[in-house]
Amino acid sequence: MQDKIISILKKENLNREDLIILLSANAVDTELIYKKAAEIKSKHIGNCTYFRGLIELSNVCTKNCYYCGIRRGNKKVKRYTVSDDEVLQVVRYALDRNWGSIVIQSGERQDAKFINRIEDLLRKIQALSSEKIGVTLSLGEQEIDTYDRWLEAGATRYLVRIESSNEDLYYQIHPKDKLHKFELRKQALIDLRNAGYITGTGVMIGLPYQTMGDLADDLLFMKEYDIDMCGMGPYIEHEDTPLYRYNDVLLSVSERYNLTLKMIAILRILMKDVNIASATALQAINPDGREEGIRCGANVIMPNITPIKYHDAYNLYKGKPQIIAETDEYIKKLEEQINEAGDLVGYGELGDPLHFKNRTKP
Repeated sequence: MQDKIISILKKENLNREDLIILLSANAVDTELIYKKAAEIKSKHIGNCTYFRGLIELSNVCTKNCYYCGIRRGNKKVKRYTVSDDEVLQVVRYALDRNWGSIVIQSGERQDAKFINRIEDLLRKIQALSSEKIGVTLSLGEQEIDTYDRWLEAGATRYLVRIESSNEDLYYQIHPKDKLHKFELRKQALIDLRNAGYITGTGVMIGLPYQTMGDLADDLLFMKEYDIDMCGMGPYIEHEDTPLYRYNDVLLSVSERYNLTLKMIAILRILMKDVNIASATALQAINPDGREEGIRCGANVIMPNITPIKYHDAYNLYKGKPQIIAETDEYIKKLEEQINEAGDLVGYGELGDPLHFKNRTKP
């Protein structure tokens, strides 16, 4: 099998069968995949990791996804919304530490009050930073006009995770109704790209009944949609969700963890110049999980800078790392581990993906 892996890694273009073989590699052969991914990363984007300060703006959500702890139907959740002043305070925290960008993530809403609030908040952030900080939004599907307004107000990147590119599997983890349409989710990626955003997506790895073929198709989906950035992580179950009933058929936590690292590495091989985040969910399984993601080809880490009092309420999955770890002392340790993995931290840089720059060249 090792000879087969080596042969595949020499190919310029990988097909579905190649991807399934790589995803199924044993531990020894997987190190060959990691090594190849690291070489490609070094050659095509350089050995630089970017910090994105993550702000979990609100856990109020109109959607009812079967896997998510903040789903509308979970009555055990204490709902919250971070105030503008609190957001600006943590943006200042990121600026003071010379981080080049932030991420604003929230439960999904499409009402006018929410849309107007985000537009106004973006303008405040740009005024505070003298338009020097990059802003990624992860706020779900919106109308094209909303994307345009938020782009004009100062956002430049937008992430809409498809979660699974297999339509049947998509509807096993989402209700099949007007709020959860597979085609709308895909269309959002097209609309964002057409609007001019640096566009990202991602999937969950280790879902109930997910196959290696499904994951190979996810990788090919990202290539087909020509994404600029990716945020994907292991599926971690939450006991207050409908999907938890499949708990006994899941891959082990360690298998999901290792499969996620493989997905990061293979995506780096498949799409050489995109930005790939090392997900916080990796850290929920392994305290050094995010740093391992960097070693396997990722180049973005998102330290959580949400005010501590809200942290426990943004509980998408069980075992979420505590925000208290995201102190200056921890960030210093994280930087040391990134250095040990062969990277430098790109302080003061936006860290926009080269893929977007190359894709939008005239």
